[in-house]
Amino acid sequence: MAKSCYYETLEVERSVDEAGLKSAFRKLAMKWHPDKNPGDPSCEHRFKEISEAYEILKDGNKRAAYDRYGHAAFEQGHGGGGHGFGAGFASSFSDIFEDLFGMAGRGSRGGRERGADLRYNMEITLEEAFVGKTAEINIPVAVACEECSGSGARAGTKPRICPTCGGAGRVRQAQGFFTLERTCPGCHGQGQSIESPCPACSGQGRVTKDRSLSVNIPQGVEDGTRIRLAGEGEAGVQGSPAGDLYIFLSIASHPLFQRDGADLHCRVPISMVTAAVGGEFEVPGIDKTKVKVKVPAGSQTGRRFRIGGKGMPVLRSRQTGDMYVQVVVETPQNLTKKQKELLAEFEKLSSGETQPEAAGFFKTVKDFFASRTAS
Repeated sequence: MAKSCYYETLEVERSVDEAGLKSAFRKLAMKWHPDKNPGDPSCEHRFKEISEAYEILKDGNKRAAYDRYGHAAFEQGHGGGGHGFGAGFASSFSDIFEDLFGMAGRGSRGGRERGADLRYNMEITLEEAFVGKTAEINIPVAVACEECSGSGARAGTKPRICPTCGGAGRVRQAQGFFTLERTCPGCHGQGQSIESPCPACSGQGRVTKDRSLSVNIPQGVEDGTRIRLAGEGEAGVQGSPAGDLYIFLSIASHPLFQRDGADLHCRVPISMVTAAVGGEFEVPGIDKTKVKVKVPAGSQTGRRFRIGGKGMPVLRSRQTGDMYVQVVVETPQNLTKKQKELLAEFEKLSSGETQPEAAGFFKTVKDFFASRTAS
């Protein structure tokens, strides 16, 4: 029975690159693997074809020989040797081993997994983000048991090497033409067993306690900044390394400022008179200094004034952002009779020169209606 083309077996073009070849192999291998299709002999046969094709095509020299001579390149007399599933296949199959069996682990090859990472959410003010701070936090966390020094064994005894895996934490099992490596069922990946567990921690090697930690928050942190404290997470089981603690920062809203990266924005309402004739006002900076802003005559709502260097510090940098003050012209409310009369008199005295934008708009409206009447 003639063999299928290796490229057709992997469902790829002959011009496929290494990444595309590997991606196609992973997809097909996961689909046709016998463990995912128990009791179906055709799947095992299909899986072997896929694996054989990938073993040849992933090797540059073998692929070149196959492209030139086809399957004959690997028959006796053509120097290709056999293409059974030896070390070469084991190497290529490792590319998808974790995808197939979910055996990616955080621990070492000996099976001793580190403790879990922990997350702590902390809210700080914008002022604290500006100057930085040292914060004290109190968290419940699994720590090494003092009674057994984290070993999990009763005082005066020691854990013994697991006889099933010899301390490796993993066992190998032949399955078909390849070997599977799994977590040892005897010690559950720890590589050791405890005959006399510590009564204080029930053999776990860790107990839960409240722990106080000091956290240094640098200047310029932003909302969502993550601070990692290595080794301050949960202690591992029976002396395994501890995980990490991650501090996630959030910045509380501020009554005056809105932050945009290193820049600060502030909206300031001003009176109609100040906007018309000009004036000045003071606003506080985030550094608690007073900032004076001069408003030119004729300023309109939305005009912005930039105050350089009065923003937030840039994290891990000597740079500083700016502060932007935006004015909003406020229309008077709750006017007295006298005030209304004065404004009405002012309106009579006003011309297109004092309100050019309004005059221009209404001229456009007038011209628009005139053109419609004419047509």
